[in-house]
Order: sequence, then C-alpha cells, then structure tokens
Amino acid sequence: MADEMTEAYVSVQDETTTGPLTTESGAPVADNQNSETAGLGGPVLVQDQLLLEKLAHFNRERIPERVVHARGAGAYGTFTVTADVSRYTRAKFLSEVGKQTETFLRFSTVAGNLGAADAVRDPRGFALKFYTEEGNYDLVGNNTPVFFIKDAIKFPDFIHTQKRDPYTGSQEADNVWDFWGLSPESTHQVTWLFGDRGIPASYRHMNGYGSHTYQWNNEAGEAFWVKYHFKTDQGVKSLPQDEANKLAGEDPDSHQRDLREAIERGDFPTWTVQVQIMPAAEAENYRFNPFDLTKVWPHEDYPPIEIGKLELNRNPENIFAEVEQSIFSPAHFVPGIGPSPDKMLQGRLFAYGDAHRYRVGINADHLPVNRPHATVARTNSRDGYAYDGRHGKAKNYEPNSFGGPVETGRPLWQPLPVTGWTGSTAAPSHAEDNDFVQAGNLYRLMSEEEKGRLIANLAGFIAKVSRDDIVERAIDNFRQADPDYGKRLEAAVQALRG
Repeated sequence: MADEMTEAYVSVQDETTTGPLTTESGAPVADNQNSETAGLGGPVLVQDQLLLEKLAHFNRERIPERVVHARGAGAYGTFTVTADVSRYTRAKFLSEVGKQTETFLRFSTVAGNLGAADAVRDPRGFALKFYTEEGNYDLVGNNTPVFFIKDAIKFPDFIHTQKRDPYTGSQEADNVWDFWGLSPESTHQVTWLFGDRGIPASYRHMNGYGSHTYQWNNEAGEAFWVKYHFKTDQGVKSLPQDEANKLAGEDPDSHQRDLREAIERGDFPTWTVQVQIMPAAEAENYRFNPFDLTKVWPHEDYPPIEIGKLELNRNPENIFAEVEQSIFSPAHFVPGIGPSPDKMLQGRLFAYGDAHRYRVGINADHLPVNRPHATVARTNSRDGYAYDGRHGKAKNYEPNSFGGPVETGRPLWQPLPVTGWTGSTAAPSHAEDNDFVQAGNLYRLMSEEEKGRLIANLAGFIAKVSRDDIVERAIDNFRQADPDYGKRLEAAVQALRG
C-alpha cells in the first residue's frame, strides 16, 4: 500500500510540474504577465480571477508571521504640516500649517522571516499610519522610490524567488537571478539595491518613499498625481557589505535596538516630508508612464515640495500587540486622497487587507494600534473572530430608521474616465518608456568608487548562479542599461567564476 501511495504521489507531482500553467481549478492560463484592466491603462478589474486567486493564495502561504515584511520595528510619532497644500487636497489633516496628526510607523525588511537579522541587503518597508479625524490614512511604502516589478500579478512569483526554495530550504541565487534576468523591468531597482544605499546603517538613517503614485483632489474637484518622499534629517548612512555581514552575525537586532534606544534617550528621529505634484491632465502625454512603479519622476520635471515634518517620539509598550499586530493597507484612504492606475498599487489595494484578515483576523481594525484614534469607525460589520461586541444593540444594516450611520454621497477621490476592451494588457506605452534608461542614468550618476562597490556586490551574488545562461541573461540587462556597466560586471563575474 505504501508503495502504491508513493507511486501515485510521484505521478501527481510530475503532472503538476510540467505542461500548461493553470488556475487552481485546472483552467489554462492565457496570460500570467498582465492583469486585466478596464481599457488600455485603466483600473484593474475584479473579474480577473487569476490575479485574485494568486494574491489570495499567496497571502495564506505562511502563518502566523507576515509573508513579506515579517521582520520589523515600530514607533509612534507626530506629523506636522509646514506648508499650505489646500489647493491640491481637501484632506483635513493637511488643511493648515502647524496642524499635527498622531502617526505610527513600522519599519521592516522584506524577504527575511521574523527571526532574521536587520543588517542585510534588502529593501526596507516604510509603512506609515496617520490617525486623522476623517479616519486612518495608511501610506505603505519602502526606503526605495522604485520597485522590481510593475504589475501585481507577478508579485507572488517575485517573492517566491526571494524566499526559501521549496526543495533546498534556502534562498537560491539561481532563482533570484533567473527571475530578474527574465524581468528586465527590475534592472533599476536591482541597481539601487546593490549600490551604497542597499544596506541602511539604521532605520533612522534612511529615506522613505510612498513609491507609488497617488491621487490628491481639492475642494473644487481638481485632481493631481503625487509622489511622497521622506528625507531623513539624521543624514543617510549605509553599511558596506563586510561591515553588514559582521553586524548581522554579532547583533541581529541592531536596527530595532537602535530605534528603541534613540527614542528612549529623547533623540527623536525626524524626516522632512516632500511631495512631487503632477496635474492630472499631464499624465497621458508625459514622456514615460507616470504610474510605472519601476521609474522615478525626474526632479527637474516635478520638483519636490516640502509639506511637513515627521517625528518619532514614543516606543510601543508591547511589540506583539503594537508592531506584530499592526496592519497597514494602501486602501485606507481619507477624503482628498485616492489611488492611481498604477497596476502594482491596484493589486495591493486588495492584497494587503486580505493578508491582514487572514493573519490577524477579520476584526484586526478593532485593535488599539489599528483603530482610528481621532475619530470613531461606524460600520455595519458584526461578529467574526475576536469581535468585542462594541455595537451593542445597534442595527446592522443601512438604510435604517433607527438613527444608524448614513452615507455621505461624496467619494474620497475623483473618478477616472476609462474606455476600451477588457483584457489582460500591459500598461499603455509612452514615448520614452524603457526598462533600462533610468537604471543607466543611476549608474552614470555614481562616482568611480560607488561603481566599483556596486559591481563587486552584484558580481559576488551572480557568481553563485549555477547556469551560464542565467548569468549571461542577468548581465545583459545591465549591459543594456549602460555598456560600461555590463562590461565591468561581466569581467568581475568571470573573475569570480574562474
């Protein structure tokens, strides 16, 4: 019987690893590269069940820690408005100079598990919750202004390459560089990650970015596209690879300890908050797709404008209750702020909330760290895991004639016009769309010393790849970004591989 079961298992295993890609129900997948949109460049459609299936399944692959951003630290703080932006947004927490809003900021690494070290080469999460009088506004960003991919349908695939291989139980260079080599859009972020800022010296000494493009809209109904920048007032400080390796082994909690102890001694870290603002009408004819998460908006096109100061000034009392159980979702908007057609953002609007409902529970928003602090949430949702009975005898439907909460009739953000056929399509192409231009620009901005460290960091990792074709494909992406970049990297990899 045991032999028969083994043969049956091997047969099923063979069938699931070869042949056409399918959905969980066995239907063939026509397009695994592009999520469905309402017309060319429109918002992502809920009818794209492949996208929802992949994101929902991905969110449930690990328990109970976060699938990504598991390793983190957090602190409470204050955001203070320093410039009048009322002509751009009607958000009340941004309505006047001097206005202050309580915040909670969670820093994290992306790929490592809950017990991983802090001082590693990995993007850092920069998730900020504003407890505003109109509800909580979550800005879920990173310490990088760009990302590896531009469509959420590829996110589970990307993270699978960064996590432990299902066979070896280790992160595999083959997996990482196979995916990056086959995804040229990642070249810009990879250049950033393996450069000097790839390993921050601490959470206090790095910038934060909203990364995505968001919508602001004012009282007159005018819409603007915005990007957020949080520039550290402590100065950017990073670690070279050899120092990071030593620190990760000797003090894996280095970043968490540094943040906690700085606040304990009254050395409150601060960031200058800036935004880039693009009038909505300029997006369609901008030289590249302004909603592409793998690209930055050049400052000469849209200069950053200072709008505020962020200070962290209070440590959480209990790490599990306030850091591990904290939840952030880019779908948590307030009046005057909304999403853009950024396909990565559109997918995250679903995926983050779904992850929290699974990991923390359907009533995660009721926990002290997550519930609104400056207003009260009024919903008709009831029961579920860890429900506290807060609604008492109140009716749980709307409309009702018992004095229940009522709709406002005013959307939080301005609607977008959409046209065209539904289907799995890439984002619309603009005149200067290219996966390599900005990566090359970043490389050419570096000093010779910076280039040397970048090449050494990349070559050390690529040299671990076992297959020559994966190595060549990876190097070719950097060659297309800049010929010198590729030439020097190829020589460095060859020297290490013998």
